Amino acid sequence: MRPACRERRGRPVPPLLPALLLTAAAVLTRLFASGAYKFLGLVLGCFALLALLLGAAKLCGPPRDRWLRRTAVALTILGLVSFGAGEAVVIAGAHSEIAGSPDVMIVLGAQVKPWGPSVLLKDRLDTALAYLADHPDMTVVVSGGKGDDEHLSEAQCMYDYLTAHGADGDRILREDQSRNTWQNFRNSLRLLRERGDAPEAGEVLVVSSGFHLARARMLFRRVWGGTEGPSTLAAPSTDLPARLNSYAREVPALFKSWALDR
Repeated sequence: MRPACRERRGRPVPPLLPALLLTAAAVLTRLFASGAYKFLGLVLGCFALLALLLGAAKLCGPPRDRWLRRTAVALTILGLVSFGAGEAVVIAGAHSEIAGSPDVMIVLGAQVKPWGPSVLLKDRLDTALAYLADHPDMTVVVSGGKGDDEHLSEAQCMYDYLTAHGADGDRILREDQSRNTWQNFRNSLRLLRERGDAPEAGEVLVVSSGFHLARARMLFRRVWGGTEGPSTLAAPSTDLPARLNSYAREVPALFKSWALDR
């Protein structure tokens, strides 16, 4: 029979080494990865927790080792089921849905590169331009602040791109303070109200990538109030690696927004 955990505390603990390495990798990823890949730090952190439980089980005698292994298995199953359910919501929401004739378009920002909009952001802007070609009288709000790794705000980048491709700059409002989707909508509504324009929810068209729209609809309803959602326009994601990455990281973002963005 193996001794209990505390009786082996002074001995080397190589079973815990994977947990330590994964924890270090998670911290480094959160600190130094670009914005689009910071979510990998959360994934590594989850693996670090599982490695910690399994490593501790190797150091402990019964019945603790069985309890630790069962906890690790239960957390794995819970994580997979939660991720699958979240991904189903994300995929189900990745579609355009336009009702009536919206008066205001809100284009949600994405990463800005040193040379201009990222592929993800360009897809959103091109989708907005295609709609504006047939609806040139809409008020447009481009929403997105300046990230730590960006040389100008997402709103300014979007404004420059839209006007360079024929959009009327006098009809475009720049909301350049937000850092997430919740702030996108809250600050956009405040900006519209300051200009004396407070559109009803059904009068707003939100343009974003398809993977983003389930969360966008949820947060829009919280900001605007009521149960009526906006019309939505789903931009394609033409960059396959970015699309796969985005659909994966959108799931924890969806849970975070559901729980915390209020």
